[in-house]
Parts: sequence; C-alpha cells; structure tokens
Amino acid sequence: MADEDQGPPGGTDETYFIRRLVAETGITEEQARSLIAMLGYEWTSLLREARILHAKQR
Repeated sequence: MADEDQGPPGGTDETYFIRRLVAETGITEEQARSLIAMLGYEWTSLLREARILHAKQR
C-alpha cells in the first residue's frame, strides 16, 4: 500500500486527507482537520486516532 503514503492525485494535501479520513473512519470533517493539525500528514497515525475517535462516538 505504498500509494497511501504519497500525496494526493491533485488538490491540496489537507483536502485529500480530510476526505479520506472521513470516508474510511466515519469521523467528521472538523475532527479530521483537528487531527491533521495535531499530527500532520502521517497516514497511519491519522487513521489510528480517527478510529479511536469514531469508537468513542458510538
């Protein structure tokens, strides 16, 4: 899955990662933006934290 760690196929990094996090984990856009602000664009860390957030919402 090397493609996951590369930048987006157009558009901004932030928009790409926000949309992807929302689609894959079910968190809100606001939560995704917050995670990116804290963690940067490290996909595995973003995904882990987003899953934790989503689990807490249930």
